[in-house]
Amino acid sequence: MAIRTVGVLGCGLMGSGIAQVAAASGYKTIVREVNDAALQAGMARIKKFLADGVAKGKVTEEAHNKTLGNLTGTTNTADLKECDIVIEAIVENLDDKRAIYQAVEAAVKPETIIASNTSSLCITELASATGRPDRFGGLHFFNPVQLMTLVEVIRALTTSEETGKTLTEFAASLGKEPIAAPDRPGFIVNRLLVPYLLDAIREYERGLGTIEDIDKGMKLGCGYPMGPFTLLDFVGLDTTYYIANIMFEEFREPRFAPPPLLKRMVLAGYHGRKTRRGFYTY
Repeated sequence: MAIRTVGVLGCGLMGSGIAQVAAASGYKTIVREVNDAALQAGMARIKKFLADGVAKGKVTEEAHNKTLGNLTGTTNTADLKECDIVIEAIVENLDDKRAIYQAVEAAVKPETIIASNTSSLCITELASATGRPDRFGGLHFFNPVQLMTLVEVIRALTTSEETGKTLTEFAASLGKEPIAAPDRPGFIVNRLLVPYLLDAIREYERGLGTIEDIDKGMKLGCGYPMGPFTLLDFVGLDTTYYIANIMFEEFREPRFAPPPLLKRMVLAGYHGRKTRRGFYTY
């Protein structure tokens, strides 16, 4: 089916990025938030990103105006009625996702596709919470959405061939590189990345080296753009802890178990850059 109008649920860090990219790609885009304060904060984030791009010469005035012209914000789910696809990017809570899917389904067309940006939850389980499991799938974007080119496309067991093809083509139309990922915790990227990050914490606890030296070692020795502790702070220690717990619950393998230090830092509220304190202080 042809995608012309895009809905985005949530205008936080990921939702605002997805909405901006969709609008910049020429889609009429409607982003929905729970209240006006959250909506205005998300829209301000988009406007700042575009304005900074113009100031640095990376975004033209024409592209800036085109993106904002294609973008609409709302707190009313009914405003999504004309959307051909609705991408959910709300908190990683199964009950919250089920509730918003019900509200969306009451508003949109029968043929509308619903996709989740979840980084860890089972797509088949999410699909089963809707009345359109054949028109449901996963579109896992990466932060920052405006800059990261990868999108993992995940099919539930119930996702139709047509829906899977539409999701892949839609991701490519955003200028992204889609890859097919299995409906298993962590998909492809986090399945490989999270054990690496958890191992870095364990080895730090065992005295392998300082946080700075481990980061520098992986950057300069392996050519990684950032070391594991810098990346942990960027992703969010709470997010990593949450994903690790889901993966450990599914596989029961020690490599997926969150280290004690990670748990204690999350409990202390040290979540990384977003709280201005993680393994580093910002």
